[in-house]
Amino acid sequence: MRAGVRAGERAAVRVPAPQGGSWTSEVLRTDDALDRVAEEWDDLFGRCRTATPFQAAGWLCSWWRHYGTPGALVVVLVRRDGRLVGAAALRRRGPFGGLTNLGAGLVDFTDVLLDEGCADRAAAELAAALPLRRPWHSLELREVHPEAAVQKVFAAWSGRRHRFADSLCQYLPAVPMEELLKRLPGKTAQRSRVKQRKIAESGVEVRATAPEEVAEAVRGLLRLHFEQWQDRGVTPEHRAPRFAAHLTESTTALVATRRAAMHRYWLDGELVAVNLLVLCPSFGGLYMYGAHPRLRERLDIAGLLFGVALDEVRDAGVPVLSLLRGQEPYKQRWRPDQLSNQRLVLGPGRLAPFAAARAARVRLRGAAVHLLRTRLPRVKEALAARRLG
Repeated sequence: MRAGVRAGERAAVRVPAPQGGSWTSEVLRTDDALDRVAEEWDDLFGRCRTATPFQAAGWLCSWWRHYGTPGALVVVLVRRDGRLVGAAALRRRGPFGGLTNLGAGLVDFTDVLLDEGCADRAAAELAAALPLRRPWHSLELREVHPEAAVQKVFAAWSGRRHRFADSLCQYLPAVPMEELLKRLPGKTAQRSRVKQRKIAESGVEVRATAPEEVAEAVRGLLRLHFEQWQDRGVTPEHRAPRFAAHLTESTTALVATRRAAMHRYWLDGELVAVNLLVLCPSFGGLYMYGAHPRLRERLDIAGLLFGVALDEVRDAGVPVLSLLRGQEPYKQRWRPDQLSNQRLVLGPGRLAPFAAARAARVRLRGAAVHLLRTRLPRVKEALAARRLG
């Protein structure tokens, strides 16, 4: 092993760069790799237009600490003249060299980081550095925005590549509430205005959360989230201690760097709601909230949360309020714009059977979901008709 290279890592490869300087790439495989590069990772984050809070070092390091499998981390780095200009955080999945993104079901957007000043070349270098050499290797990335930086890596990839639709995300323009209400049909808008007046007259006090208050705010959020959903089915992971630990650690880091905001809502001296909003230059996203069931009986929860979130993103100069993934009824009432994320699958060379097989499974699963969504309501209607007949 060469001096200065740790076991489980690949040495940097230097390639002369056009117009002077040099490019280097390396693949780190130690469990502390993200922690070691966190400072320069976040410096690159600030130079990547498409970066979301889910690509911030604080979020990724926290997720890996609480959810990662020891020995499975793969961090790909590209530098120009020693400065980090491209980065990807991946993890091994399965015994055959399969790679995927960090975050699993907790992430709404997956991406890599590319310096805007040399994004095309950095994407090509990052694609060349991906450890996908054997026919049984593959890389699958979930929840990729159509304009994500990794789309440049996908375009630069010379092997097999496949693109599929993934989760549907929804968006609202970051405009004053009264302007947002103009998007709604007449009667719906009228009812919403009445609800907004009721919120204004309710006496609800909204308090922003400082970094040192995040742990307490997260405890309140999770308690209210459970109370809110306990009769309708709570997502099991949201009750897991590791989720609470990750949410506390990652949110503290994001709030401290103004990449997230937490708002706590008080009524008659009681904490009645907590909302977590993630922030980046392109959008502010409603990530998670908890509200006391009694509050729902008195006020329009969505109208309450959306109003404060709109003010937050507008003050930050952010153009869009994202409702992130999901098509819950409370989102649909606001007539949001819709855009599907994508799932990208890469494999080496023309002969990439595992990547092709992975793509086939994704295609079949997508077809099955579409079939259920389109045919199941018809089957239910037919069965109901037969029972009535």
